[in-house]
Amino acid sequence: MKCKIVATLTFCAALAACDSGDININPSTSDNSTDNSVSNSNNTTAAPVAEENPCASYVNSGGQTIEGDFDGVNCTYSPAFADAGNNITTDITIPELASGGVHVFRGSLFVGEAHSNSAELAAAGIAEGGDGPTLTIEAGATLAWPDNTKFVIINRGSQLFAVGTQEKPITFTATKDAVEGAAGPEEVQLWGGMVINGFGVSNKCEYTGTRGDDLALVGECNIAAEGAEGLDESYYGGVNDDDSSGRLEYVVVKHTGAQVANGDELNGISFGGVGRNTIIKNLQVYSTYDDGIEMFGGAVNFENFVGVFVRDDSIDVDEGYIGSVTNALVIQQETDGNRCVEADGIGSYSSKSDAFIQDMFARGLNSRPTITGLTCIFSPSEGTHDPGAGLRLREGLWPTISGAVVFGGYADEVSAGDHWAIRVDDTVASDGFVVGNAAITDSVFAAVTKSSKTIAGDNVSDWLQTNSNTVFADIAVSVDPTQAANTDLILFSSSNGFYSVPVGDVVVNDASLPQQTLERDILGAVAETSDWTAGWTFGLDQVFWFQQ
Repeated sequence: MKCKIVATLTFCAALAACDSGDININPSTSDNSTDNSVSNSNNTTAAPVAEENPCASYVNSGGQTIEGDFDGVNCTYSPAFADAGNNITTDITIPELASGGVHVFRGSLFVGEAHSNSAELAAAGIAEGGDGPTLTIEAGATLAWPDNTKFVIINRGSQLFAVGTQEKPITFTATKDAVEGAAGPEEVQLWGGMVINGFGVSNKCEYTGTRGDDLALVGECNIAAEGAEGLDESYYGGVNDDDSSGRLEYVVVKHTGAQVANGDELNGISFGGVGRNTIIKNLQVYSTYDDGIEMFGGAVNFENFVGVFVRDDSIDVDEGYIGSVTNALVIQQETDGNRCVEADGIGSYSSKSDAFIQDMFARGLNSRPTITGLTCIFSPSEGTHDPGAGLRLREGLWPTISGAVVFGGYADEVSAGDHWAIRVDDTVASDGFVVGNAAITDSVFAAVTKSSKTIAGDNVSDWLQTNSNTVFADIAVSVDPTQAANTDLILFSSSNGFYSVPVGDVVVNDASLPQQTLERDILGAVAETSDWTAGWTFGLDQVFWFQQ
């Protein structure tokens, strides 16, 4: 700060130390008025008021208060506050900080303890979500990590309540993004990501009975979660699909997917055995190296999901997941994205016998996800993991998919035949469609390569178009399926290239859609007239690769 002559040289001299750096000068004023009040006490000088520390804190087992360090803007938490091997074992609240302050964690943030067997769980009194500590994050809070070895785990029995608002979303990101402001919009692997574990069913464990009726564990169910090695270990699984791992609303997770100690590439969020009493509504995953969200068993439901620039699969399903995803907007990266959806029915499928697989079907233990209102925009390009494509369904999966718009025609194919709109890999999965245990209805697929593999001897696209209320567009080169640019293929509004047009305005192969059975105003995730993404998501207002 440079001195200025304000009134007199004496005043400037009093400020001579201004250029010395981090010295805060408190201005004073002169008051020449007369004080006519009467006081019989001696004049005293009030003690300075210490600045309140707004950072999160907790009392450890030794009675010591552990808290973050406040620098006037941000809160920084050392590994002594939380890290791998120094898990949070008591309820804790992370507040919103004024002026856009950030909670910077130097270590990983693990909530609750990882128990690898039933005896440990019983000794700790952990049987369901809520028995362990709760992490509460206030609306508007931003949490950040400085390197790609740090991540978040919510252990079984613990809960995360991160409830933001449309005006004040909660953000999990990297310090390069939130503090330094230097992260590129498509950077990944800046920190690890999130793992949430519960006591839901996984078909990697052994059960008697039927799911939803009399299912009971045989032995134990403690499956090592992604990233589980040494101090980073955590476990999921059980027999309780009604378990609750907390509540996430208006949450944005950015720049994740780093490789951690055991070689795992962490997702935006991994959900291991997470139960249906967990509430997930308005969740975005942005720029992540591996999957956006991946569900390993369990029954958690999602409402309003956004996946942008995910390098692998934006939605990944495995191990007997039976939850739902309602309204999902997926925009894959232009040159390095994989699939919008990859869904597997049975964990470790390739090693299972036919008898085992049929037993999984009979007892409701294969994955049976319900996906309603999906917008999938993928680029037909090569990728780090696999070529860009639409939906891959396999390994004994029985999905119910409706109201989907899957589009891969904004660019020309890089590798002919590899960029299909849909693929049903194996006979076991395709038979589910034939006998009515799997279904795709009221949906539109548009890509140069319509499909891969077969159902009942027919191409997947031919069988679906004949046997379900599903339409495949005939395109040979890249097209723009927006209202202002096309007349024979209209899927999206011209305003941004991903808002769905009303069902009555959809045109495929120069024709209107057949009568729809789904009671929705649109096919796909979001319309301009009812934009649930507005106000809280990140990056949807940028110029995407398909808008240039």
